[in-house]
Amino acid sequence: MNSTSKVHASEAAQPGAQATSRDAFVRIENVVKKFGDSVAVNNVSLNIAKNELFALLGSSGCGKSTLLRMLAGLETATSGKIFVDGEDLAALPPYRRPVNMMFQSYALFPHMSVESNVAFGLKQEGVPKNEIRERVADALNLVQMSRYAKRKPHQLSGGQQQRVALARSLVKRPKLLLLDEPMSALDKKIRQKTQLELVNIIEKVDVTCVMVTHDQEEAMTMANRLAVMSEGRIVQIGSPNEVYEFPNSRFSAEFIGSTNLFEGKVVEDEPDHIYVESEDLETRMYVSHGVTGPLGMPVGISVRPERVRVTREKPGTQTNWARGVVTDVAYMGSYSLYHVRLPGGKVVVSNLSSSHLMNEGAPAWNDDVYVSWSPASGVVLTQ
Repeated sequence: MNSTSKVHASEAAQPGAQATSRDAFVRIENVVKKFGDSVAVNNVSLNIAKNELFALLGSSGCGKSTLLRMLAGLETATSGKIFVDGEDLAALPPYRRPVNMMFQSYALFPHMSVESNVAFGLKQEGVPKNEIRERVADALNLVQMSRYAKRKPHQLSGGQQQRVALARSLVKRPKLLLLDEPMSALDKKIRQKTQLELVNIIEKVDVTCVMVTHDQEEAMTMANRLAVMSEGRIVQIGSPNEVYEFPNSRFSAEFIGSTNLFEGKVVEDEPDHIYVESEDLETRMYVSHGVTGPLGMPVGISVRPERVRVTREKPGTQTNWARGVVTDVAYMGSYSLYHVRLPGGKVVVSNLSSSHLMNEGAPAWNDDVYVSWSPASGVVLTQ
């Protein structure tokens, strides 16, 4: 089984993970967006289930923000269709779509109080005053900002401003909530806390959410599923665990987290295992699953740093190890990152927990060591 088929099999086991076009709440069909001769979004199709928190993840210029803006109606698709709850959005202007967007900058009115900011959209729609008062109070209570209702935005912290912006988005009771880089304005410590708070708030309301981020940790922490994008296309879709553990390509393996990628050729292929020879290693690599392809086929073997052991003793196996020299050690508190240079020049990165190092005795800079990993740790990449 190759890595792609593993991902598909695991997705099918996840409730709602493979929303079909028939039951998808958000349906994007063959959407293309061009700016002149430049293609920003290239034939993207995507199904998102009701009440799912879905992340579009990618580097700058990959098309994720353009796709989000098309959902909001701020950009028009060159071709293709977008449906929300069975309704074709093509003919609907932004203000008539059952969609609300929380912008990266929060875009709060500085001269208005918190409650006036939250009430603004309802007033524009002509909602009765009594209903506005009730809905604003409910929204502020939901994000735990009721006590700050009379304050102006400049009197709030970044995290508090974000919650006000979220309340303003939710008070209109949209069917689809769009989040554009929702944590980018917050420092790291506040961001980590707010990620979980935001997920809890979204889960309390009946709303489907699509968020755009370039931050891998943010997508992995918050999303039920995510799509990795590159050059206007979707490279892989799956749960955070699926995309991390079973990348379907070299791009996904290197973009999500970090990995050690060994290039080689298949020299033995059986239903339950393969052997791969690589110029990077003195020993063969043994992977405990088969692949579809001929002998001699070039492949990449992805091994995550946390799966790589570093020892002074030579491993007692014939495969999946190499000699090396420790060239760098980065102490990160709960773990240390070891960089080990192999005889051929390749550097292997290992993530070793502090408790493991205390028990085993930590190798030091310039020590001769061995790196090794189990047969189940390698993922075969054919793309």
